[in-house]
Amino acid sequence: MYSEPEAFDSLLTKLAATMAGYLQAQVAAGASAVQLFDSWVGALAVVDYEERVLSHTRSIFDALRSSRVPRIHFGTDTAALLEPIAATGPDVVSLDWRVPLEAGWTRVGHERGIQGNLDPAVLLGPPELVRERARDILRRAGGQPGHIFNLGHGVLPSTPLENLQLLVETVHEWQVARVA
Repeated sequence: MYSEPEAFDSLLTKLAATMAGYLQAQVAAGASAVQLFDSWVGALAVVDYEERVLSHTRSIFDALRSSRVPRIHFGTDTAALLEPIAATGPDVVSLDWRVPLEAGWTRVGHERGIQGNLDPAVLLGPPELVRERARDILRRAGGQPGHIFNLGHGVLPSTPLENLQLLVETVHEWQVARVA
C-alpha cells in the first residue's frame, strides 16, 4: 500500500469488481441482503482508509444499489472509521463491542441501520452475564427501526453451545415482549 500504491490501487480495483459481481450473483440467486466483511479494516489509519480504500468499498456498494437489498458493511475495531465507512454507502453499519450503540448510531446517521454489538467473549461467561449484556444492547437500541442484534464479531471456538442458545432465546423473548 505504501511502497507500491499503484499496484495496491490496481489490486483493490480488481477485488472490488470481483466482490461486486459475486454479491450481485448472490442477490440473483435469492439473497435478501448482502454483507461485505472487512475484518481487518480497523488496522488502517483514517487517512489511509480515506485515501486508499474508501472509494473501492463505495464502488461495491454503488454496484449493488439497484439490487434493492440491504447492503451491510461489517468491520471490527472501526471506532475511528465509522464516518468514512458510512460514506461508502451501506444501508447498515456493523459496530463491534468497543463502540457504544448510541454513539455509533449518531456517528453513522440514524437513516442507516446498525448491526451489533455484543462482545463475543461475553458468551464465555456465566448465563446471567449473557442475558444481562444482551438485554442491555436491546434496551439501548430502544426498538428503533434498523437495529439488527448481532455479535460484534464471530463466535469464539470455545463458546458453549448453551450460551449461544441462551442468547437467541433472550433476543426472541425481548422481541415477543415488545410485540405483546
